[in-house]
This record gives sequence, structure tokens and C-alpha cells, in this order.
Amino acid sequence: MAVPNYQAKCIDSRNILTILAAEGVQFLLSGEGKVPLSSCYGKTTCLLFSANWCRPCKTFIPKLVQLYDTLTARGEKIVFVSFDHNENEFKENFKSMPWLAVPFDVNFNRRLLNMCHVKHLPSLIPLTWDEITSIDQEDLIGLIEDYGVEAFPFTRSRREELKAIDAAKLEGGTLEDLLVHEGRNHVENKDGRKVLVSDLVGKTIGLYFGAHWCPPCHTFNSQLLEAYNEIMTTSKEQNCFEIIFISTDRDLNEFDLSLKSMPWFAIPYLDKTRRDLCRIFSIKAIPSLVLIGEDGKIVGTNGRAIISLYGAKAFPFTQSKLGELEAALKKEGDSLPRHTKDTKHEHLLKLDMAKAYVCDSCKQRGRFWVFSCDLCDYDLHPTCIEETS
Repeated sequence: MAVPNYQAKCIDSRNILTILAAEGVQFLLSGEGKVPLSSCYGKTTCLLFSANWCRPCKTFIPKLVQLYDTLTARGEKIVFVSFDHNENEFKENFKSMPWLAVPFDVNFNRRLLNMCHVKHLPSLIPLTWDEITSIDQEDLIGLIEDYGVEAFPFTRSRREELKAIDAAKLEGGTLEDLLVHEGRNHVENKDGRKVLVSDLVGKTIGLYFGAHWCPPCHTFNSQLLEAYNEIMTTSKEQNCFEIIFISTDRDLNEFDLSLKSMPWFAIPYLDKTRRDLCRIFSIKAIPSLVLIGEDGKIVGTNGRAIISLYGAKAFPFTQSKLGELEAALKKEGDSLPRHTKDTKHEHLLKLDMAKAYVCDSCKQRGRFWVFSCDLCDYDLHPTCIEETS
């Protein structure tokens, strides 16, 4: 599979039409038919090198299609340079594209690729007729994938502006800065009940990134649900905690399946805020839980590890609370013997630490300190030990 690094060097954009004409290209193609080369005079033009057999291209093209209406409204052009295997594949591929294309010619397209020093597909080269205004090519497709329409006009200054906006939301933005999007100031649950984001201000918030297709998410979802229910029923302050689901599901049906097991709220599936939050918090793997404190500041991005280890006991997940838990656990461990014998088991038991286990005596779930057998699968709560005399 081709791996995109999008390294490409722009040719002299003022000569692109001359090059096409010199190679015998008399027109470009659109969905309706032939278009004269002169239609690109005075326009900002992007050369798109792509192929239907290229999996990264299949991921990128739909995102570029979403951007295209904005480009055409501003007088921009995209010209597709195909690296499909044959003309039939080119025609089938071109059906999904609303922009122009160079007529299919394997030899010419390869020469054009070499002129632009394109190493991988897809590659998008923005050209102007006076000066090159694009960012570095290795950043361009990633920029479009991350920011969509907001990436335009693909300049270095625009990229830095977008990164600054992300940094401000991460480091000092409000909950509303993170979660509200134009036309939507609420989150909603599986029953369609909506709550204003402004009503969540002052609560501890967990941003839960997950998906129905991900097996580890099913396991963590159970742990998070247990902690959530315990916090909501035992906390001194009512409604002091809320979780917002940020879906990375592949489609709306999977999103609905995810929500079925969740009592909390979610960002709507079709809302671009889902993608924005994944980018802002650099979510590279799921499940992931970002914790936001009552003051709206980021408490930590390691919420999954905290919930898995401490559960509801860690609430409100501050460093001071985690420090208290660690100190209490150490004190408890220091008071227990390193090894012991129990009347219910024939082997020596060793003190150990476990995120979760089931006691073989009382059959109840346990967490943290446990007496375990190195020779067989046997675990006891420290309170269930009956030492031999």
C-alpha cells in the first residue's frame, strides 16, 4: 500500500498551461465534457495526483470534495492527474470528482509527475499564476485532512493561525470554546435529550474518545460506566460530573450502537467538532479519556489509566487526589506481610498489586492489594486471609 508523505516540488505555475499545450493537451475534462485550457487562466489551480487503487487517496478524496464548493466559490480550480491503471479505471474514478482532469495518458502523466517530483500519492500542488503561496507540500494534505474548509487558502500564515487557535483552546480555552460549534450550543444523549454546554460549566468533565468497532473500548466502557454510576450516586455534590462521548465510529449506525450502552451525552456524529477535538488533544489511540476540572482547565489526558486503576475513588481526578490515593495505598501495603499462608490454600501466597481481580474466597471483585499464588490461579482479598497457626 502506498504511504503518503506528500513530498512534491512545484513546477513553475506560469508555465503549466504551456507545458500541457506543448504535450498535445488541447483541453481539460469535466463531468459535462471538454473544457478549454484557457478556463484556468488567472485562477489559483491545484494539481491533484491520485489513483483509485491507492487507499490513502480513497480516504483523502471525499475530504477534498467537501472543500471544493468553497474553492470554486472563490474562483479556485483543481485539476486531476490520474495514475489509474487504464482509461476505464480513470473514467470510473473521475465520476466521484467535481473538478477538472487532464485527459488520460499514462506517459504524459508520468512525465508530469516527474516534473513535480511527486514521490507518493495522493499529492496536491497549489499553483498560482504569479507566485507560489502554498505551505510545504508534506504538510498540505495533512492540513486539509485536519481542518477541512478552514485550511484555505493553504498558506503558512493560515496554518500557523489555525494551530494558534487549537493551542488557545487546549491551554486556556473555556468548555464552550471546546464543545460549541456554529449552529449547536448543546450536547445530547441517546434519547435525544439536550443539555446546553453552558450548563456543564463548573462540573468535572470527561471527554471520552471511543468507537463501537474497537474491542478495548467495550472493556473500558464498562469500567467507565461503573465509575460514573458510583460518582453520581455517592458524591456529596449532585450532578458534579459528566462525560461527553467523542465518537470515532466509522458511520452513523455504529455511533448509534455506541450510544446504546452510554447514559451520558455526546457530540452529534455529523458535527465537525468530533474531528477538531481529536486533533486538539492529539488522540492517536482509543479508548482515551481527557479530564477537565471544575475550573475548565485540563486536568489530564490519561483518564483511561486513572479510571482503570482507581475507578470512582480518584474523583475529581486532581493531582492532589491522586497523591492521596497513592499515599493511602502505600500505607496499606506497608502494613501487610510480603508473604502469608492461608488455611484455604496449600501454597504460599505473595502480596501483589492488581487493577482488578475476583477473590477466590468471597467471590467479590477486588482492586489493588491482593495475595496471589505463583503456582496457580488463586487470589485473596487481604481481609479474607485466614492465616495458619
